[in-house]
Amino acid sequence: MFTVLKTEGRARRGHMSTVHGEIETPVFMNVGTCAAIRGGASTDDLREVKCQVELSNTYHLHIRPGDDLIYRQGGIRKFMNWDKPVLTDSGGFQVFSLAKLRKIKEEGVYFQSHLDGARIFMGPEESMRIQSNLASTIAMAFDECIANPAEYKYVEQSIARTTRWLERCKNEMNRLNSLERTINKNQLLFGINQGSTYADLRIRHMQQIAELDLPGYAIGGLAVGEEASVMYETIDAVEPYMPKDKPRYLMGVGTPVNILEAVHRGVDFFDCVMPSRNARHGNLFTWQGKLTLKNEKFKEDSGPISEGCTCPACRSYSRAYIRHLLKVDEILGMRLCVLHNLHFYNELMQKIRDALDEGNFEEFYKKYVVQLDERV
Repeated sequence: MFTVLKTEGRARRGHMSTVHGEIETPVFMNVGTCAAIRGGASTDDLREVKCQVELSNTYHLHIRPGDDLIYRQGGIRKFMNWDKPVLTDSGGFQVFSLAKLRKIKEEGVYFQSHLDGARIFMGPEESMRIQSNLASTIAMAFDECIANPAEYKYVEQSIARTTRWLERCKNEMNRLNSLERTINKNQLLFGINQGSTYADLRIRHMQQIAELDLPGYAIGGLAVGEEASVMYETIDAVEPYMPKDKPRYLMGVGTPVNILEAVHRGVDFFDCVMPSRNARHGNLFTWQGKLTLKNEKFKEDSGPISEGCTCPACRSYSRAYIRHLLKVDEILGMRLCVLHNLHFYNELMQKIRDALDEGNFEEFYKKYVVQLDERV
């Protein structure tokens, strides 16, 4: 299912086969939380910007429009007209970050919806059932996303419970995949490593969940306010204990520089709302560095967002025009910026894969880990 084709240092070039198509790694998954990229990007747009995997969220889709409805529509891929792999986040992060009130118990989490205060319960089995209804390619385990910083003793207790929850997730997914009514009987389960910023707890938890022999493993609970250096140190600590023959996924990360640093440390999968969220405010990524398109200096700039870029925005429109659209709140400006940033991220991953194929990733990394952080 997953093959490491080549390595350079700790960086890995891989290939993953799924029931819904092939994935070349390292890969960035484009985030469509509610089954759409915010900013007006369609699935046809995703294909044009060479998205390999779309990511949607269990919590949000459970609340609206409801996973039962999506099941009756034939699953999320049919619902949104997407013919490639989909990963669904378990909803754990949203339960802990958005819920108005929550109470954690061994069976799961009782909480109130962030929309209307409705009482909801979600545990490992419920998360697996929702994700099975969504029929995603890859489902994520239900875990507790621990805030940083957190007390050592609490984290120790939390990761033990998350491990027990993971075992329940695995058992429930095996059961669901065996049912006649299940749309995707080959749904894959990725486990999530937690442990806050405590290296010993991260390692202990990774060792425990690796014994469950899952199709893939994620590092969760990072990029939630800690310094980037702390995130990199945590990856350095846990990576040696992650199975070598399984894909590694760093959840919710991040900037182009974050991605380069994490690939350099052996990570294969990434996701983040940053490219689309930043784009909607005119904050764009280019090979020369970061660009704030709303700045006055671009008011009469007739050039594209980025010279040489082949995205739909850069092929047809100037900085001056797109800036104007943003200034007058025309949704077309937002959409063009979103398409540019998504194209950039997918192109970044392609260039990383090419550099690994050609054996010059270290040179590529050293150049762009500095350049991509510059201001245009």
